[in-house]
Amino acid sequence: MVLALLIAFLAGVFCLPGTALAAPQGQVVIIGVPGLEWADLSPSRTPHLWQLAGSAAKASLSTRAVPLEGRGITCPVAGWLTVSAGQRAASPGCAPPVRPTGTAVPDWQALVALQRESSFQARIGALGQAVKDAGGRVAAVGPGALLAASDISGNVTTYAATIADLDPAGHQLVVTEAPEISDAWLAAGMSDRGRDQAVAAADATVGAILAKVPQGATILVGGISDARPGAHLHVAMASGPAYGKGLLTASSTRQVGLVTITDLTATALTALGLPVPDGVVGRAWTSTAQAADPRALADDDLASQVLRDVREPFFFALVVIQVLFYAVAAVIMRRQVVAAGRAMMIVGVVSGAVPVSTFLAQLVPWWSVAHPMPALVGTILGFALLIAGVAFAGPWRRDVLGPLGVVAGVSSVALLLDVMTGSHLQVNAVTGYEPVTGGRFYGFGNMAFAVYSTGTILFLAAAAHFIRRRGPAFVFCVLYGLLAIAADGWPSWGADFGGVPSFVLGFAVFLLLLAGLRVSVARLALIAVGGAALITAIALADWSRPAEQRTHLGAFVQQVIDGEAGGVLARKLGAMLGTLGNWPLTLLSLVAVAFLFLVLARPREMKVAALSVAYEQAPELRAGLIGALTAAFVGFLINDSGIAIPAMALTVAVPLTLAAAVRAETPPPPAAATERPET
Repeated sequence: MVLALLIAFLAGVFCLPGTALAAPQGQVVIIGVPGLEWADLSPSRTPHLWQLAGSAAKASLSTRAVPLEGRGITCPVAGWLTVSAGQRAASPGCAPPVRPTGTAVPDWQALVALQRESSFQARIGALGQAVKDAGGRVAAVGPGALLAASDISGNVTTYAATIADLDPAGHQLVVTEAPEISDAWLAAGMSDRGRDQAVAAADATVGAILAKVPQGATILVGGISDARPGAHLHVAMASGPAYGKGLLTASSTRQVGLVTITDLTATALTALGLPVPDGVVGRAWTSTAQAADPRALADDDLASQVLRDVREPFFFALVVIQVLFYAVAAVIMRRQVVAAGRAMMIVGVVSGAVPVSTFLAQLVPWWSVAHPMPALVGTILGFALLIAGVAFAGPWRRDVLGPLGVVAGVSSVALLLDVMTGSHLQVNAVTGYEPVTGGRFYGFGNMAFAVYSTGTILFLAAAAHFIRRRGPAFVFCVLYGLLAIAADGWPSWGADFGGVPSFVLGFAVFLLLLAGLRVSVARLALIAVGGAALITAIALADWSRPAEQRTHLGAFVQQVIDGEAGGVLARKLGAMLGTLGNWPLTLLSLVAVAFLFLVLARPREMKVAALSVAYEQAPELRAGLIGALTAAFVGFLINDSGIAIPAMALTVAVPLTLAAAVRAETPPPPAAATERPET
């Protein structure tokens, strides 16, 4: 809350006065087809949509609104209201929109009150009100379209039940609907044949709408909700003077070929030449020159569906295997079995390489095979074995921090390069983010941040160990560490609001210990203030840019100014506390910490702890391990992913620390004495 007040004060100093609204220019026609997916389109079944797709810019549409409790999908009313607000909106249930008797939405005030109770507090009516305030006229065709087109009082200029009853001329914004798919699904569910029939009927309605669209109008098509038991990506198309035939993108996702439902609001207003209200979180669609193939867009949805099916069993298997590994390792460490210890060291290095390999696996289309779960596991293990092979391939393998440094370095550099080039490895990764859920589309997700920050600090510990002179080692650590932190927080790269303060604190603790200085409460407080100041400066710099270029960092500044920060922080705090109910990740964290302190750090029969031996040979390991764990613990406290951050950080740190401890206790081959660099 202190950080939010600081942002509000500084933003208020630089806040600029608003400008008068200009009159809307041109005409925009929105065609909402709830439930429409790219896999539905074909030349024979949907000739009108297929023809439009041939000339329009295209993308997959994430339709995430406020999901109906227990269902996790976007219902049609929620989708229409989200278009209305440009912010995730809630619906009272999953039923078709109520048919009006005039130009007003039935029970509009009840819908307004429902949004106030929602954590997102969407201001429904923003789209229609913006056009109305600029002197424009708004028409709606169908009860769902009426929800999207109404102003804040729940009214439109003109309402028609069908497109045949409307003359679009004289209306700057026309919102229409083809509800056949969602109506059929809500009525009684659908078989594959029933869906084909509903899709064909929706295409006929779209054809009738297109026939009445005036020349030169901008056409925006969106599959604005789900019409299946599970959430999907849907169709997004834009045709008009500003659009070509390539893939669509938006600064809200920064992914070519992927846009969001909240972008539809901003896109319509931008096409009319109107400013986008502050409450609208989406950004206008823009077309690219990249070729657009409906089949490839359908494959994007396939990847999201496969990910939803494999994620839970993957994490369950990961937790079980890790816990068993720690149990076996504890027995071996206690009994001091040398041969088994060497095998355990190899397994530890492979295990430490698994987290970054979950992202590298996205380089291979594992989701497109007949049996995706084995393909995913095989791909991840393949990359982990490759990284481990490098870790044991060179002369560094004989050093206590050699294999650890290689795995940690790959974890850091691979994710650093990923965020610098668009975060593609995190999209639909099993430890990344899902476009279907719409929580994040670019930058560092929380699990990726955990792997990245842990890998970076451990890599710097290994680098400091291998660089013989303290001065150059410290300089390298500072320079690379600052680059890593900047990449994590910079809006164009990591855009990670909660990660920067925790990363700064963990990195600073590492530097203090590396320099032999005491970590005091006063120093920690000063470092924490520095981390908060840094992310505040980054957020304000992002906010100072035009609204359509801001990331969620700048958007949070605007939410602070608008008095909405409390709701955002409360939602994130609730999400963080809720993650403690994720028993697999909580169990993994507890077991990993217990193994670290009760097995590796506890003296055994020889009255010597394994970690003590490793620390004696490589004092930098202690600084790196404590710094990495500090970043993970603070990240747990201030991020909405909560327990997921220490769980992933420990999955990197503990197996690699185990490998280092075993290497320290295992005598290397005689030749190693001449090959190992001096430390």
